[in-house]
Amino acid sequence: MRISIDSARCMGHGRCYAVAPDLLSDDEQGFVAQSGQTFDVPDHLHGQAREAADACPESAISLGESTTADA
Repeated sequence: MRISIDSARCMGHGRCYAVAPDLLSDDEQGFVAQSGQTFDVPDHLHGQAREAADACPESAISLGESTTADA
C-alpha cells in the first residue's frame, strides 16, 4: 500500500496524525509533516493508513497499491 498526501488540499485539521500516530506526525504549524509526499506503508500500519484517509475532511490523503513489495 502507498499513501499520498496532497499539500494543496491539507488544511491542518490534524485528524490524520491523531488516528495514525505510528505513520504520520505534525509539523510546527500543525500540518501533517509528510505533506506533499508519497510513500510505502508497512504492512502492520495499513489499518492506520486507512483510518487517516477516512479521517481527513479535505480528502487530502489517498491510498493506492504499492509498486514494490511492502516492507
